[in-house]
Amino acid sequence: MISCTEFIPAYSELFRYLESRDGFEAVVDFWEYLSDQFLGNLKSLVEQKGIRGCWEYWTHTLNEEAADFTLELDEEAGEFNILMRQCPSKGLLLRLGHMQPYHDYCRHCDVLYRRVLEPLGYECSLDMSRCGEAQCVFHVKRKA
Repeated sequence: MISCTEFIPAYSELFRYLESRDGFEAVVDFWEYLSDQFLGNLKSLVEQKGIRGCWEYWTHTLNEEAADFTLELDEEAGEFNILMRQCPSKGLLLRLGHMQPYHDYCRHCDVLYRRVLEPLGYECSLDMSRCGEAQCVFHVKRKA
Protein backbone atom coordinates (compact mmCIF):
# COMPACT_ATOMS: atom_id res chain seq x y z
CA MET A 1 0.00 0.00 0.00
CA ILE A 2 1.22 3.48 -0.82
CA SER A 3 1.74 5.75 2.18
CA CYS A 4 0.00 9.13 2.25
CA THR A 5 3.45 10.72 2.41
CA GLU A 6 4.10 9.56 -1.16
CA PHE A 7 1.57 12.15 -2.31
CA ILE A 8 3.02 15.19 -0.52
CA PRO A 9 5.31 16.30 -3.38
CA ALA A 10 2.39 15.86 -5.80
CA TYR A 11 0.17 18.05 -3.61
CA SER A 12 2.84 20.74 -3.50
CA GLU A 13 3.17 20.68 -7.27
CA LEU A 14 -0.62 20.70 -7.73
CA PHE A 15 -0.89 23.82 -5.57
CA ARG A 16 1.81 25.47 -7.69
CA TYR A 17 0.06 24.46 -10.92
CA LEU A 18 -3.36 25.71 -9.78
CA GLU A 19 -1.88 29.07 -8.81
CA SER A 20 0.02 29.44 -12.08
CA ARG A 21 -3.10 28.63 -14.08
CA ASP A 22 -5.87 30.44 -12.18
CA GLY A 23 -4.27 32.36 -9.31
CA PHE A 24 -4.10 31.84 -5.56
CA GLU A 25 -7.90 31.88 -5.34
CA ALA A 26 -7.96 28.56 -7.24
CA VAL A 27 -5.64 27.04 -4.64
CA VAL A 28 -7.89 28.23 -1.81
CA ASP A 29 -10.95 26.92 -3.68
CA PHE A 30 -9.27 23.50 -3.89
CA TRP A 31 -8.41 23.53 -0.18
CA GLU A 32 -11.99 24.48 0.66
CA TYR A 33 -13.25 21.63 -1.52
CA LEU A 34 -10.99 19.19 0.35
CA SER A 35 -12.24 20.52 3.67
CA ASP A 36 -15.88 20.17 2.65
CA GLN A 37 -15.44 16.67 1.25
CA PHE A 38 -13.03 15.02 3.66
CA LEU A 39 -13.21 16.58 7.12
CA GLY A 40 -16.66 15.42 8.19
CA ASN A 41 -15.05 13.32 10.91
CA LEU A 42 -13.51 16.41 12.53
CA LYS A 43 -16.81 18.24 12.26
CA SER A 44 -18.71 15.36 13.85
CA LEU A 45 -16.26 15.00 16.72
CA VAL A 46 -16.41 18.71 17.56
CA GLU A 47 -20.21 18.80 17.24
CA GLN A 48 -20.48 15.84 19.64
CA LYS A 49 -17.65 16.57 22.08
CA GLY A 50 -16.83 20.25 21.78
CA ILE A 51 -13.18 21.26 21.97
CA ARG A 52 -12.27 17.73 23.13
CA GLY A 53 -13.22 16.61 19.62
CA CYS A 54 -10.19 18.52 18.32
CA TRP A 55 -7.94 16.64 20.71
CA GLU A 56 -9.41 13.28 19.65
CA TYR A 57 -9.18 14.07 15.93
CA TRP A 58 -5.57 15.25 15.96
CA THR A 59 -4.39 12.60 18.42
CA HIS A 60 -5.36 10.04 15.81
CA THR A 61 -4.31 11.83 12.61
CA LEU A 62 -0.97 13.22 13.79
CA ASN A 63 0.08 9.89 15.28
CA GLU A 64 -0.93 8.21 12.03
CA GLU A 65 1.27 10.68 10.12
CA ALA A 66 4.17 10.13 12.57
CA ALA A 67 4.40 13.82 13.38
CA ASP A 68 6.49 15.16 16.27
CA PHE A 69 3.95 17.24 18.18
CA THR A 70 2.38 18.15 21.50
CA LEU A 71 -1.33 18.74 21.98
CA GLU A 72 -2.70 21.00 24.70
CA LEU A 73 -6.34 20.91 25.76
CA ASP A 74 -8.05 23.18 28.28
CA GLU A 75 -11.72 22.25 28.16
CA GLU A 76 -12.71 24.78 30.81
CA ALA A 77 -11.18 27.65 28.83
CA GLY A 78 -12.33 26.10 25.54
CA GLU A 79 -8.82 26.11 24.09
CA PHE A 80 -6.79 23.61 22.09
CA ASN A 81 -3.27 23.88 20.66
CA ILE A 82 -1.13 21.84 18.33
CA LEU A 83 2.55 22.54 18.89
CA MET A 84 4.13 21.01 15.80
CA ARG A 85 7.81 20.34 16.42
CA GLN A 86 8.34 18.49 13.12
CA CYS A 87 5.65 18.37 10.47
CA PRO A 88 6.19 15.25 8.39
CA SER A 89 4.73 16.85 5.25
CA LYS A 90 6.70 20.07 5.27
CA GLY A 91 9.76 18.27 6.60
CA LEU A 92 9.70 15.90 3.63
CA LEU A 93 9.34 18.79 1.19
CA LEU A 94 12.27 20.61 2.78
CA ARG A 95 14.47 17.51 2.50
CA LEU A 96 13.79 16.98 -1.20
CA GLY A 97 16.63 18.30 -3.26
CA HIS A 98 14.98 18.08 -6.65
CA MET A 99 12.05 20.43 -6.06
CA GLN A 100 11.10 23.61 -4.24
CA PRO A 101 8.05 23.33 -1.94
CA TYR A 102 5.00 25.38 -2.91
CA HIS A 103 5.57 28.83 -1.42
CA ASP A 104 2.45 28.75 0.80
CA TYR A 105 2.20 24.99 1.39
CA CYS A 106 1.51 25.26 5.13
CA ARG A 107 -1.48 27.55 4.67
CA HIS A 108 -3.60 24.59 3.58
CA CYS A 109 -3.89 23.51 7.23
CA ASP A 110 -5.29 26.91 8.18
CA VAL A 111 -7.87 26.91 5.38
CA LEU A 112 -8.92 23.27 5.81
CA TYR A 113 -9.47 23.38 9.55
CA ARG A 114 -10.71 26.95 9.94
CA ARG A 115 -13.45 26.16 7.42
CA VAL A 116 -14.72 23.34 9.67
CA LEU A 117 -14.21 24.92 13.09
CA GLU A 118 -15.27 28.55 12.71
CA PRO A 119 -18.90 27.74 11.76
CA LEU A 120 -19.02 25.58 14.91
CA GLY A 121 -18.21 28.57 17.13
CA TYR A 122 -14.41 28.48 17.35
CA GLU A 123 -11.69 30.95 16.45
CA CYS A 124 -8.55 29.58 14.79
CA SER A 125 -5.07 30.96 14.31
CA LEU A 126 -1.97 29.47 12.79
CA ASP A 127 1.51 30.72 13.64
CA MET A 128 3.51 29.90 10.52
CA SER A 129 6.60 31.89 11.49
CA ARG A 130 8.68 28.69 11.69
CA CYS A 131 7.29 26.83 8.68
CA GLY A 132 10.74 26.97 7.11
CA GLU A 133 11.77 24.59 9.90
CA ALA A 134 8.62 22.42 9.52
CA GLN A 135 7.20 23.84 12.76
CA CYS A 136 3.97 25.70 13.54
CA VAL A 137 1.38 26.33 16.24
CA PHE A 138 -2.30 25.90 15.51
CA HIS A 139 -4.61 27.44 18.13
CA VAL A 140 -8.33 26.86 18.49
CA LYS A 141 -10.47 28.75 20.99
CA ARG A 142 -14.18 28.75 21.68
CA LYS A 143 -15.64 32.13 20.71
CA ALA A 144 -16.71 34.29 23.64
